[in-house]
Amino acid sequence: MRRRCRLLAVLLLALLLLVACTRSPEPPAPTPTSSGWPAPSPSRPVVELRFDVADDLRSVQGSERVTFTPDLRVCELVFRAWPNKPSTAEAGNSLTVGTVSVDGTRVPADVQAAGAPDGAPGTLIDVPLPSCVDAGTSVEASLTFSLVLGEDTDERVGTSSEDEVAWFGGAYPLLAWQPGVGWAKEAAVPVVGEVSTSEDVELRSLEVVASSRFDVLGVGSQEGTRTDGSGRTTHRFTAPAVRDIAVTVGDLETYEQQIDGVAVHIGAPKLGTQAQLRHWADQIASSLTRLRDQLGPVPYDDLWISVLPAVSDGIEFPGAVQFADVDPQQNGGLVTHELAHMWFYGLVGNNQGLHPWLDESFATFVQRVVDNPDRDPAPSNDVPDRARGDVGEPMSFWLDFDRPNRAYVRGVYDAGADALIEARQRAGAKAFDEALRGYLRANAHKIATPDDVARAFANLPEALTVLQRAGALTAPAA
Repeated sequence: MRRRCRLLAVLLLALLLLVACTRSPEPPAPTPTSSGWPAPSPSRPVVELRFDVADDLRSVQGSERVTFTPDLRVCELVFRAWPNKPSTAEAGNSLTVGTVSVDGTRVPADVQAAGAPDGAPGTLIDVPLPSCVDAGTSVEASLTFSLVLGEDTDERVGTSSEDEVAWFGGAYPLLAWQPGVGWAKEAAVPVVGEVSTSEDVELRSLEVVASSRFDVLGVGSQEGTRTDGSGRTTHRFTAPAVRDIAVTVGDLETYEQQIDGVAVHIGAPKLGTQAQLRHWADQIASSLTRLRDQLGPVPYDDLWISVLPAVSDGIEFPGAVQFADVDPQQNGGLVTHELAHMWFYGLVGNNQGLHPWLDESFATFVQRVVDNPDRDPAPSNDVPDRARGDVGEPMSFWLDFDRPNRAYVRGVYDAGADALIEARQRAGAKAFDEALRGYLRANAHKIATPDDVARAFANLPEALTVLQRAGALTAPAA
């Protein structure tokens, strides 16, 4: 009897050990990012990019490799060529795709105009897959492409012979996937502004090859340089999570400074600019500190700033900004607005063509709040009545106005910020600001929609009423 009990005990112990050894391991906890925000999706696309910049800074030869794991069944890949949108293409810029392969097999690409002006390459590159793939199945695509850069373009892509500088942001085939939704195929419109949709990617490698006498600004962390015998240098960057990429190449004066743990890299043509680069660093430090206090940690460890005489305003990218050649202290609002995009579109993305208010209204709102800490920001006085109440409309909506660009700015930037300021006043600043930080945390590294805003402010009905009246939320929150 005693032997039988011992035998049963041994068998029971063996069974327990077998179960322990064969049990599926617990999923690892999300790795916290150095910024303190939630980690990006581990299944995000992986991108490797290479730009080979001509010595005259007028053209670029590029190659791209993307490993994409969809969360829905797909039968195609869709890339967007945003240098071919109207305002950029009409200034002499273009992006043309060369060869395309999927999992090592050459495939034809169907390039569609999708809003590109006559004579320009299309903005939509449809790549049919040899066979459809289910959710969770990885696909690797490789593309080659060519960029032509227009002279003195007041846009995100261009070159300046006089200043010996070239800049190109979003100037590669951009994978246009929205998790849980599908491909973003909205046509480009002749309104100046951002129109892209892209989820965060792991930028495993960004290589920029240029004359060794030029400096290069990129995104993320600069991993080093390599010079060959022909007088050309390869500059390599990596980034854990970015949804777009900007590069500046040229004969630059550069300045670097650590600001609250963020490495800020500033570059401008050596021919000179209105303000010294250290004055740019001072204003960036002031704006970043106030934004961090209002919204939470700066989402990027590195911030790349280009001051470009041909640009008339500011253009944001995740972890990078192209600024006009202005006095940054006299234009502090511009600096704060563009840096606010590191949270609104950089950290929390959106479909900029369909829901532009999710980045532009919020960035304008936050700029007004943090630049006026001692008083409530005043509403705009120059928003036409026809532009009020349509904050949530897509960019295409503003084409029906006599001056579409002006109407878009007044109806989305200004009227949207007015609505958010009123919502904050009615709900109470403390409660509103806490809900806004909750919105950022809940949607970090995702593509948000107006429904996500409604969920974030569900406990503040006064705020939701204001946003619904402004047309930002199309239906009451559940």
